[in-house]
Amino acid sequence: MNYQQTLDFLYSKLPMFTRVGASAFKKDLTNTILLCEAIDNPQGKFTSIHVAGTNGKGSTSHMLAAVLQAQGYKTGLYTSPHLKDFRERIRINGKMMPKQDVVDFVAAQQSLMEEIQPSFFEVTVAMAFDHFAKNKVDIAVIEVGLGGRLDSTNIINPLISVITNISLDHTNMLGNTIEEIAGEKAGIIKASTPVIIGETQKKSADVFIGKASKMQAPIIFADQILKAEDLELKNNLLLLSVFQDGIIKYKNLHSDLTGIYQQKNILTVLAALNVLDQKTEFKIDEKSIFKGLRNVKKLTGLQGRWQTLQTNPLVICDTGHNEAGITEVIKNINQTPYEKLHIVFGMVNDKDIKKVLSLMPKEATYYFCKPDLERGLSAAELATQASAFNLVGEIYPSVLAAKDTAIKNAASNDLVYIGGSTFVVAEAI
Repeated sequence: MNYQQTLDFLYSKLPMFTRVGASAFKKDLTNTILLCEAIDNPQGKFTSIHVAGTNGKGSTSHMLAAVLQAQGYKTGLYTSPHLKDFRERIRINGKMMPKQDVVDFVAAQQSLMEEIQPSFFEVTVAMAFDHFAKNKVDIAVIEVGLGGRLDSTNIINPLISVITNISLDHTNMLGNTIEEIAGEKAGIIKASTPVIIGETQKKSADVFIGKASKMQAPIIFADQILKAEDLELKNNLLLLSVFQDGIIKYKNLHSDLTGIYQQKNILTVLAALNVLDQKTEFKIDEKSIFKGLRNVKKLTGLQGRWQTLQTNPLVICDTGHNEAGITEVIKNINQTPYEKLHIVFGMVNDKDIKKVLSLMPKEATYYFCKPDLERGLSAAELATQASAFNLVGEIYPSVLAAKDTAIKNAASNDLVYIGGSTFVVAEAI
């Protein structure tokens, strides 16, 4: 198979969560273990950092990778889902896995895949681990796909574990309460391995403390030791200073990820880097922290996080897609000057749609659309549900049709926001 035929095989022959939802989620690690055993267990041949959480784990993973790259380490980065190119999931120093390497891996493992019927995600995890081992990375940042305890990535033994936050998402697979979901995320906590928790949340903190105690894992809550102050948006950068015990630790940090919510992720990243520097052989200096955080998008290729697509009119997209993510998006909209608000909006059908819609601004013109995948919620159904919350707009046959019309209708000082789903953002970009 050539590269396109290989992708077609991966997308069509393997159960894929982004396409079919919960039925693609395998609730054990058997297939991942079998795949990795067949390629000589590459996960044991490189050092790693494991990152889980409901929201922010992607941004956090990319920030960690950017700083490690800035420090000069050969850095692997595994994330999901991708927005435009499958190979976004697997990078070394920001460079996507070569197409031929994807082809070669699938060709070598195709008979095993046909025998054990792994999911798309299980295969991509094994592919990433193999790529990182063969290229002898110094360290790899591995983002959990879903949950933690039973996620395919959870066969690694990382130097540190990171859990950004917990909110209600994927409840049909991870549990119906914050405590239950926290229990699944806590599954990445390993024996005697430091764990950094990004946000102290009343309902999840005891779950993490209990699991860390059981595993004799040192635990740090980033927001209890670090505070962000002097937050400002300037020249398309997020500026802030970070204090520890009332003493300034990082003055005038700049980040090219401009969402206000990134301050939480930055504190998580700084706490994790401090542990890495103090407790392991990896040394991180202040210069690399400043350089990495300022150049996350350039160093890692990250897209879709409060990303400006154009100005005049201002068009911004964001991948926030659940209650907690949309709450942060609304904060950013409220911080952005505009005359009128235009919202291009689509969702997938297995989210808490009513909860998300209840948060959306009523003083806006909506352009309802369906992301182009099986799980996409029809634009007509979304518009019907939105009307119950006094959200008014028209239905469009595609994301691009909705986007184009919104931009055409917007005056130069209006704001066009595109979101509701990672897949809406992918099509808009």
